[in-house]
Amino acid sequence: MTIESIAYALDTFYLLISAALVMWMAAGFSMLEAGLVRSKNTTEILVKNILLYALACVCYLLVGYEWMYGPVTTESYAPAANFFFQVVFVATAMSIVSGAVAERMKLTSFLLFTVVMTAVIYPIEGSWTWGGGFLSQAGFIDFAGSGIVHMAGAAAALAGVLLLGPRRGKYGHSGRIYAIPGANMPLAALGTLILWLGWFGFNGGSQLALSSIDNANAVATIFVNTNMAAAAGAIAAYVLTFLIWRKADLTMILNGALAGLVAITAEPAAPTHLVATLIGVGAGLLVVVSIIAVDRIRIDDPVGAISVHGVCGIYGLLLVTFTHPEATLTAQLYGIGVIFGWVFASSLVVWWVLRMTIGIRVSAEAEYDGADISECGVEAYPEFVSAKSR
Repeated sequence: MTIESIAYALDTFYLLISAALVMWMAAGFSMLEAGLVRSKNTTEILVKNILLYALACVCYLLVGYEWMYGPVTTESYAPAANFFFQVVFVATAMSIVSGAVAERMKLTSFLLFTVVMTAVIYPIEGSWTWGGGFLSQAGFIDFAGSGIVHMAGAAAALAGVLLLGPRRGKYGHSGRIYAIPGANMPLAALGTLILWLGWFGFNGGSQLALSSIDNANAVATIFVNTNMAAAAGAIAAYVLTFLIWRKADLTMILNGALAGLVAITAEPAAPTHLVATLIGVGAGLLVVVSIIAVDRIRIDDPVGAISVHGVCGIYGLLLVTFTHPEATLTAQLYGIGVIFGWVFASSLVVWWVLRMTIGIRVSAEAEYDGADISECGVEAYPEFVSAKSR
């Protein structure tokens, strides 16, 4: 066996394991969202996350992959490993949308949008950078997807939320905001930890190779930087929420960790460990402020996805100009504007067509009863259901 064949096998195996870690993030999103919604919508959240992953795989295989990359040839690892690694990123982008529109969107409309997002909208914008398109040629840098995956998912979510409207009872008169607590904080915490673990595949796998000394050192740096940004984000969010409310708000702490992960994803290989930690601190502070601000302008995002993946994705992309020697502010702003503009506008059109045809929002009665009953017919916690619901 030659050194080249060993390197080929090792890099293929590394890419497959990284992809499997990213696929496991689907479980993280499922648990996080299920924990942050009310119990009457739990089954529907799980159905959405499983089906969006399945649809993303099929749609990307049939249409999206070739649209994004064209004919693909790889020399250092198996071509099928490359497809597997790319397809799990598509599902991640769509998972972001799921949480933001939770508790009031029709399941059928969500699944139809999933088909368009994963087959058309995401592959087109992805081709502009990772496919060697005009954004890449303009110098836009997004190592593992702070913009291409996370900001894009948030842009699609924002378009849907604006047309969908808030959950009933979320906002009152005179600017009053009513908290709608999630049903299961253990699930939310478990989901965040699963995502934290999966992110090592998300960022580390994006190096695409492990078999050389330089690649091995880069992967190790990416792992440490990814971990430090998440840890710092959680701590920063805790400190800020304690200063504001004198309480340790678990949901903000969880989102702080995720915000750090999203921010470092734009360029996890270049910063020092200390700089990565500082990036996480900024993301943890920013996400708390953003979630509060988004709520005050009456945009109802049950899980904070728009702030975590959108605002902190932009933040991470901008910080690349301080950590990557070839990055420029002009190129980063250009990439942010083009990706956000395309995904938001195209998603808005798709959501609008769905609203005008089959509708995107469940009825008031269905929302009151919960999506588990109206959309799935299977209750996640039947022992807690009222006699009327039975």
